[in-house]
Amino acid sequence: MNFWSNKKVFITGHTGFKGGWLSLWLQSLGAEVMGYALEPPTNPNLFQIANIQKDMHSIIGDIRNLITLKKTLKQFKPEIVIHMAAQPLVRYSYSNPVETYETNVMGTINLFEAVRATESVKVILNITSDKCYENSEIDQVFRESDPMGGYDPYSNSKGCAELISASYRLSFFNNKDNYIALATARSGNVIGGGDWAEDRLIPDFMRSIKREAPIVIRNPNAIRPWQHVFEPLQGYLNLAQGLYNDGAKYAESWNFGPDSSEAKTVLWVAERLTYLWGKEASIKIESSLTNHHEAHFLKLDCTKAKTQLNWHPKWGLETALDRICAWYKAYLNGEDMREYSLNEIIAYKLN
Repeated sequence: MNFWSNKKVFITGHTGFKGGWLSLWLQSLGAEVMGYALEPPTNPNLFQIANIQKDMHSIIGDIRNLITLKKTLKQFKPEIVIHMAAQPLVRYSYSNPVETYETNVMGTINLFEAVRATESVKVILNITSDKCYENSEIDQVFRESDPMGGYDPYSNSKGCAELISASYRLSFFNNKDNYIALATARSGNVIGGGDWAEDRLIPDFMRSIKREAPIVIRNPNAIRPWQHVFEPLQGYLNLAQGLYNDGAKYAESWNFGPDSSEAKTVLWVAERLTYLWGKEASIKIESSLTNHHEAHFLKLDCTKAKTQLNWHPKWGLETALDRICAWYKAYLNGEDMREYSLNEIIAYKLN
């Protein structure tokens, strides 16, 4: 029997890129899904294009509002809570540090407090970021035991969210009479169809195509652990199931990243996208448009997820970029993007 069939799953951030794909995936598995988030952050956006709210409960709300969040969670009575709502952009966090900390730190605390008031919850999965680590800008592969840090407000807020998770796990969710399995998942630089966020390579590429202008590359030599959005989402599903079935074994932090050979420079990815898209695409390299610091080297050691969760990346970077270009072309051609996106999930699972 499918584990997810009829499971009640509460997702924060379901109107965002990753949250939208996870909501659609869980619908395809037969889960009863409720999402809680702000309005979609971009226009266009995956949530509307793929009609993701069709087979789920969608609540527009702010995780900074504890009263509404608590009321919504208690009424739905979920078994599994997946926390994805966040201010997710590094450069935006420099301009809006208060909003970033309020959302990523206090929003996390609010969710945990709402869970404490909801007896039905058995599992919490808090999605943080690979940028939560203290990064010394050396050729380093980060393991789950490495110290938290974060240079910029976004990265630092995700390090804070990790520490908050550890504190709540020990202080409030470790009660034998009412045990709640809490884990954190760290991944970064996910790419996929339906992303239109600011300051991300794939959306920037698509906007340049629409404007019939070259895509501007500001940090061509920066290395990123690129991975298709389905890769970490499969990891999250595996982890949530493990938490539900044997919480004490899995209630800790987990890395979900690509194999080291898939960590490529921004320029490499941009050139590959340009080749796949065709003659309409081109590149323009400029020095960084700001003096803001961004980490130049991020790689994750995912041995634990591979050995203990039986999770392994399926789509290498070249395959991912092929699928992404095909998704955006299908969108531009006016295809039914809910059906197309559901078929993409099926194709990934059959791989």
